[in-house]
Amino acid sequence: MTDEHFMRLALEEALHALEHSDVPIGAVAVRDGVVIGTGHNHREADQDPTAHAEMIALRQAARVVGHWRLEGVTLYCTLEPCAMCAGAMVLARLPRLVYAAADPKTGAAGSLMNILQHPQLNHRVEVVSGVLADESAAYIRAFFADLRADGQRH
Repeated sequence: MTDEHFMRLALEEALHALEHSDVPIGAVAVRDGVVIGTGHNHREADQDPTAHAEMIALRQAARVVGHWRLEGVTLYCTLEPCAMCAGAMVLARLPRLVYAAADPKTGAAGSLMNILQHPQLNHRVEVVSGVLADESAAYIRAFFADLRADGQRH
């Protein structure tokens, strides 16, 4: 299975966030070619600032692995992770992250800052970016365009 295959699963997961008016961001955790965690944004539904897609997928993966160290796991995310999520990936010793669209406003995997490969931290995450970026960015742009059209803010 390819990175594109698993990113398509993350994009499908992102669409579930729309069911409860959350930003369509999805994440899929994979080990040995098997999905062991999924998540989509749940901040609005749960009124929880930490309910990001990545955090939810990491928690599920840790339960499946039975340990907080996510050795051998690749996380696929539809948007570049924020500082919180990137920090959690470092703390989980995640070996590899694949993300779709860059986030120039809050991205912590190279756009705004690079927590995932910071030389002073005790772990560095391999990062692959741009996998199905246009498709992911289109979902997010459409979500915010719809909000603006409805006169709402997020």
